Formats: sequence, C-alpha cells, structure tokens
Amino acid sequence: MDTETLAARMIGESASFLQMQEHLSRLAPLNKPVLIIGERGTGKELVASRLHYLSQRWGYPFLKINCASFNEALLESQLFGHEAGAFTGASKQQKGYFERADQGTLFLDELATTSMAVQERILRITEYGELERLGGNKPIEVDVRLVAATNIDLPELAEQGKFRQDLLDRLAFDVITLPPLRERIEDIPVLAQHFAIQMIKELEREFFPGFSKTAAKELLDYSWPGNIRELKNVVERAIYQSEDPQEPIRTIVFDPFESPYRPVSQGKKSSMPRPGEKEFKQQVQDFEISLLQDALRQSQFNQRKTAKLLGLSYDQLRGYLRKYEKEIN
Repeated sequence: MDTETLAARMIGESASFLQMQEHLSRLAPLNKPVLIIGERGTGKELVASRLHYLSQRWGYPFLKINCASFNEALLESQLFGHEAGAFTGASKQQKGYFERADQGTLFLDELATTSMAVQERILRITEYGELERLGGNKPIEVDVRLVAATNIDLPELAEQGKFRQDLLDRLAFDVITLPPLRERIEDIPVLAQHFAIQMIKELEREFFPGFSKTAAKELLDYSWPGNIRELKNVVERAIYQSEDPQEPIRTIVFDPFESPYRPVSQGKKSSMPRPGEKEFKQQVQDFEISLLQDALRQSQFNQRKTAKLLGLSYDQLRGYLRKYEKEIN
C-alpha cells in the first residue's frame, strides 16, 4: 500500500475517528498483544504501524505478513522458520518472521485464515515466548509484540470451533475496532480533497478546482463498501477523467466496470423476470432474499451488522431470517 494512502488514512475529524486515535495512543506504549478489527480498506496496517512506532519498540523491526497469501505449510515456514532438510527444497536454515522481529513488532494480517495448527504454534509463542523451527527440536526464545488483524467476526468463529478460543483470549488484551468510512461522513470531504490534490500533483496541473455541489453530495451519499481505498480510486479517477482542469469536478464514476457492453453471466441475464413470469408477491420475496443474502455476506454473517446495514432493528432482521430460513440457509 502506497505511502500517500497510508498517510491519508490518519486524516480525520469525526468523533469516531478521534476516539479511535485516542484509543490507539493509550494502547501503543503497552507491551501487550493487540487485535485490530475492521472492514477491508479501513487502514488496519497503518494502525499496526503506528502502534509500533509509538511504542518503546520503535527502534526495532516492524514486520508484516498477510496470512491469506500462503498455504498452511508455507505459512508455517514463513512464520516460524525451518532447519535445513526440514522438507523438500529446504537446503539451508531459515529464520521465520517471529525470529526476525525479535524485540520489535510482528503484524499478522488476515489472521482468521490461519489453520488450527498454525494458531496453536502462535499461542505457544504468546504464552511462553518461544518457538521451534520446522524440522527442529530446540526451543528458541523470542520477544515480539504481536499485533493481529482481521475483517471477520473472530468471537463468532471461535463459537463455531473455527478459531482457537484460547488464542483469541490471549490476543484480545485490547481490541481496536476501526470505523468504516460510511460512519465517518465528516471525514469524506477532507480525505477526498487530500487524494485529489495528490492526483493533481501527479498530473502536474496547477491547482485543484474542487468538486461541484452535485459531485460532493454524491461522495457523501455513497456507502463506500471499499472504504478509504475505494475513495482514493474514485477521486483519482474523477480527477484524471476531467476534461477541463479549470472547472470543478462534476462527474464521479463509482463503478469503472459499468458499461452497456459489459459481459453478463447467463445467470444474471435471467435473474430479473419479465412482468407476468412471476406473481408480484413472489418477485418481492425474491428481492428481499437477495438483499438479505448480500447484506449477510458483506457483514461476514454478523447479524447485528447486517441489521444496521439494512436499516432494520435486530428483531426485524431476525423476523426476516425466520421467514426465509430455508431459502437463505
């Protein structure tokens, strides 16, 4: 992720953003593990970085790894290292991320994707401060502050037996929950202007003419499922597509794939029935089911988040889920 995106992610004036910043500042000096929860594009990596550089470990390594980028065997080798001959192709000894981050901070992104076996090894390090490389039997002491992040509801995964409860207990000394951009409405104009000015500089234009009232309202009204990362792309696209650099930005394209010539899958072509093919009541039910399924997926099947996303009370959502239990399950 580029420096400008990361820097902008710490820009904000909203109450939820300032509250998160205060929380981060209080937690940073402590030598304790931290769990960061947030949707994609909300800045989890930046928060982990700030936790490190505001701590006493700032002069030591800050390493980061995306756990979803590796299969189980390769992730174990990356995290814990291996001895020569530990597996085919292991011609020499290699230190893992935990050893290389000694005295510093290790950021594990997408923690929810790890296997139970990997979680067990991480738990041992958090409890005893030691590990064994793959193919080794000698305990190696490490002193690492662990910061982990996910966009999945870990307590719910633990209840389902898909994540170790004991590891969750160890990591959750404190939890930083990052607000999505749709909950930071006051910050959208500030962030949009920041990204716009950066794009103006990249295009070597003289100045940023601002957004028209209509364009500014569109930015505020959009739900931003991709959060700040998506905002950056949308603003930069609007700047470079503007024909007159002297005129305010009037056109905002949220979906770059939108086109009358866009290929559509066969299933989507026939998904909307023509009048007369289905009774009105059945069409309404199909639409409600589709909305519920999309909202559940977007909220990682967290029902309270789903209710908020749909503008329903929790009890109302539960009523709909009971009504369409067979269709949704």
